[in-house]
Amino acid sequence: MINAADAILAGTNILFVTLDSLRYDVARMALDEGRTPHLARLLPGGGWELRQTPGTFTLPSHMAFFSGFLPKLPQPEQPPRLWECRPPSFKTVPSQTFLFEAPNLLEGLNQHDYRTVCVGGVTYFSRETPLGGVLPDMFDEDHWRPEFCSPEPDSTRHQVDRALGLADQYSGRPLFLFVNISATGP
Repeated sequence: MINAADAILAGTNILFVTLDSLRYDVARMALDEGRTPHLARLLPGGGWELRQTPGTFTLPSHMAFFSGFLPKLPQPEQPPRLWECRPPSFKTVPSQTFLFEAPNLLEGLNQHDYRTVCVGGVTYFSRETPLGGVLPDMFDEDHWRPEFCSPEPDSTRHQVDRALGLADQYSGRPLFLFVNISATGP
């Protein structure tokens, strides 16, 4: 288990990536067929772990993530949460969980001098509609361009390039960099 509390209090940079359109069965099949060797080296135990997200599409899922509710195992026993908004006094929270005294993780990280930045992929990060500004408004800085969206064949490359530039730009300062990958094509 990651000790998120110690990592955040030490100012450790955080990269949080969501693969917005990736289904577990498809990811597992690609891994089993050897089509994702680079990703396989990064996965704990070399494989995917079945999880259930707290929302059925991007907006509610991501609101839940930034509130401390990451995808859960499909079983009653769960590992400790990485981060959590300070709960009521009757609830006990493990010491490795980062507790924040704010309505969401991003504001909680700001209280620890983090710069919060997102590279959005889907239109919920586009600011082209009132709803498209809800998630970006949570960050200190947000980046979205049409070439980050799934219709663009190289959308992921464009997003990664932008994320790498931002990581360089903020080196030397605690950074929470969120990347919402919009496409997981061939």
